[in-house]
Order: sequence, then structure tokens, then C-alpha cells
Amino acid sequence: MLRGAFILWVVLRYGLDELVWTGFGKSWLLTLARVVRLGRKFSAPRGQRIRLALECLGPIFVKFGQVLSTRRDLLPLDIADELAKLQDQVPPFPSDEARGVIERSFRKSLEDIFVSFERDPVASASIAQVHFAVLKDRKGRLRDVAVKVLRPNMLPVIDKDLRLLRMLAAWVEALSSDGKRLKPREVVAEFDKHLHDELDLVREAASAAQLRRNMADLGLVLVPEMCWDYCAPEVIVMERMCGVPISQVQRLRTAGVDVAKLARDGVTIFFTQVFRDGFFHADMHPGNIQVSLEPQTFGHYIALDFGIMGTLTEVDKEYLAHNFTAFFRRDYKRVAQLHIESGWVPPQTRVDELEAAIRAVCEPVFDRPLKEISLGVLLMRLFQVSRRFHVEIQPQFVLLQKTLLNVEGLGRQLDPDLDLWSTAKPFLERWMVQQVGPEKLWDELRCEAPRWAALLPRLPRLLCEFLQRPEPIGYTRDLQALLAEQKKTNHILHALLYGFIGFVIGVALALARLGSVWVW
Repeated sequence: MLRGAFILWVVLRYGLDELVWTGFGKSWLLTLARVVRLGRKFSAPRGQRIRLALECLGPIFVKFGQVLSTRRDLLPLDIADELAKLQDQVPPFPSDEARGVIERSFRKSLEDIFVSFERDPVASASIAQVHFAVLKDRKGRLRDVAVKVLRPNMLPVIDKDLRLLRMLAAWVEALSSDGKRLKPREVVAEFDKHLHDELDLVREAASAAQLRRNMADLGLVLVPEMCWDYCAPEVIVMERMCGVPISQVQRLRTAGVDVAKLARDGVTIFFTQVFRDGFFHADMHPGNIQVSLEPQTFGHYIALDFGIMGTLTEVDKEYLAHNFTAFFRRDYKRVAQLHIESGWVPPQTRVDELEAAIRAVCEPVFDRPLKEISLGVLLMRLFQVSRRFHVEIQPQFVLLQKTLLNVEGLGRQLDPDLDLWSTAKPFLERWMVQQVGPEKLWDELRCEAPRWAALLPRLPRLLCEFLQRPEPIGYTRDLQALLAEQKKTNHILHALLYGFIGFVIGVALALARLGSVWVW
């Protein structure tokens, strides 16, 4: 109850009720909201007021705003851009509580697990915080590790705030004229899923292990190794990574890092994860990316925090292959047809209208110099245009668009002259040939070969068994009943036929006798 009252106070303080009444379309309510000012200021832009309100409401609402900022297909640009500024740097929780979580998870004292443990965390966020420590592994070697500890008693707080968010979403949908299009309840449900996934640190550890295997042969990015003996839902222990935050560009230049190459490598890493593996780090903001200065791995990326990962199925990748092919050829009609065939837009959508809208977005982009083309902005504008046609944007592609914007912004920060298009185009062209060309066909045949090799020798026996198998009991019973009914029908038909023949013979005999009498 107190939490609800606090939320209402924050809503009134930042004038968010004005936004609701504006969407509701009632001018007298908007006038009332401005009259009852309660010391409020309406001069700040609406996006800024929403961001400040979420920051005031606490870490869970900040996290919600961060997730919401990725839905540029739903939000106006000014609000999405402002929400993207949200930072979830929050004060750390006491080290004694972190100690309690660790000891409860592993049922050992802290001293029995670690040789040393730094009480002060090196990083703190809304979900967890990280401590450095030294661990003795099974072989007796000392290893520098990082210990990620979930904030205590997070689940009850999160569930309480999620209930309030669901209630607010229902109000927005009911009161705002634009509420149904924004799908606030679906957005809250998506946030619920992401948040509960982040609360299971074993899931994050498994994602890190998968990404580490995928990137092993690329030689461009380092992913910490998990210490599986000490991984639990509330605590994970991993290899300690030493690097410079990628946002400290001048420090990297001073250390001798080729910053332009670093920017190109970032693009290669992203497209490899997305289009080769279909499994990508979907939270690649500067706080989660470092650069190694160690001699053996100098200039390599270091990826951290694997709570949000994106996945693409083979169907998704095939869809993207056809779309990219059509974009490169400026075949906007094909792009529109793909949207309709995939079910992204209602089937009654006119192809020519959707084609014209896509052309209006893409043509100005293609006519610019290559280095000025922004793939992320291109996708963002397409998502904005798609609202007019009620396009259902799939969550995996929203994460892809958000990550592409992060990678592109990061690359341009490192190298303002980064030509993302020319850097990505050869990779995409090779990948498209693999997706739709003979290589793809050969790969699929090789994948299916073991199945066919096992099936072919058994085909004659399976065919023989199929031909000799008895009819199902139900089928035989129905057939017998049908035959019995047919016999009854035949008996009736025979009786009618014989009766009719007898009747004709009787009439003929009667007429013959009548004729003989007449002769006499």
C-alpha cells in the first residue's frame, strides 16, 4: 500500500498524469492537471520526466526503463532516446550480506572457499554486485576470480513491483487512446521474463560458457571461464578478467591499441555471433566491454555480464538472409512481400503501400556516402514506419536491433570514420551465399545424411510391415457395421424389385384373361 502511494506521488510530482490525460484525449482533464500543479513543473520534455521518475522509483523501474528503451518499434523516438540514458549504478549492499548469500549457497564458510576475498565490491548494479577473490582450484593452483552475488531478497521485491507494473499497464491500455498499440501489458510480460532470467545466475553462467566456445576460434574476444564447482542460482564464480573499459579511448590509444582495428573487430564479432552462431551478447553497452592489454591477448575484446543473450533460429536467419538480399538489390517489393509472408503484417495489407513506405525509408540512406550509412538507424526507422502497418516485431529482432545500435555507437566512438556498411557487407554477402546457396544445401544434406543412412536399409522391411499390418479394430468394427447396413438395404431393394415384378406379371395375366373374355 505504501509502495503504491509512493508511486502515485512520483507520478504526480513529475507530471506523468498529464501524459495519460493527453493520451486519453480529454482536454478538461489536462486543464485540471495543469491547474492542480502541486509545485510541479511541466517545462521539461516528457521523455526526461519519465526517465527521472523511473530513477526515483528505484532499480527495478530503472531496469524496466532500460528494457522499454529497446522497443523503438513501440515508443516515440524522444522517449526511447531519453530512456536509453538510464544507468542502473546503485549503492552496493553490505559485504556481510554478500558473505551470507555465498555461505548459504555453498554450505561452507567463506574462508573454506576462498584464499582471500575483497569485502568492497568492484561493481554494483540493480540485480547483483561483483567482488574479487582468490580461489584454490582442484589441482591446488591459486586463481584470481570474480564473484557475482545476487542481491538478497530480490524476488519478493521484484514480484511486488511487477504486480504494480501490470496494474499501471492495464490503466494505460484502458485510458490512453494509443494504449492498445503500445501493448503495455505485453511489454511488462516481456520484462518479467528477462528479469526472472537474470535472477538465475546459473543460466547466465551457461550462456557465458556457450559464448566462450563459440568465440574460441575467432581470436578477437575473451569470455571468462566459469568455475562450475562454485556456481549456484545466487552466486557464480568466474575467471577474473583484467582490461581497460572500452569507453576510455584515450587510455587505449596511449597504450598503443589500434583503435580503428578495434572498431572493425567489434563489427566482426557482432556479425559472427548473430549470423554464424545465432547466439549473441545482447547487452553490449560500454560498461560490459573491456579491452585486454596483456601481451598474449593485446587488443582483444573482453565481454562481461551475460544476463541478456539473443538467439536466432534457422528460420530467423533465413528470413534475414532474404531481407538483406532484397535490401542490397533495392527490391522493396520483395521486402514487403516477405513481411506479409512471414505474418509480420496483416494478410490484407496492400503490398504496394508497404513497398512505398519502405522505399521512403531506404532510398535516402542508400544515396548517402557509405561511411555515413547507419544500419542501426535504418532498422530503427523501419520499425517506426512499421507501426502504421501494425507490424508485429518479433522480440529476437528487437534485441538484434538494440545490440546493433550499441555496436555501431561503440564503433563510431572508437573510430568516427568507421564505414560499418563496407565492413559488414563482405561478411553478410558470404553469409547469404551460405544461407541460400549451394553451401547451405550441401550442409543440410550432410546433416540429414546420418538419418537417411539409418533409414534406407530398413525401408523394404518397413514397407512390408505396412502392407501386412492388420486393420485397426475400430476400422474393422465400422466396416462390419457398414456391411450389415448394406445387406439390409439389399434385402429391402430385392423385396421391392420382386414385388414390382410380381405386380407387373399379375397385371399382364389379368389383361390376357380380359382379352379372351372379350373375344368370346
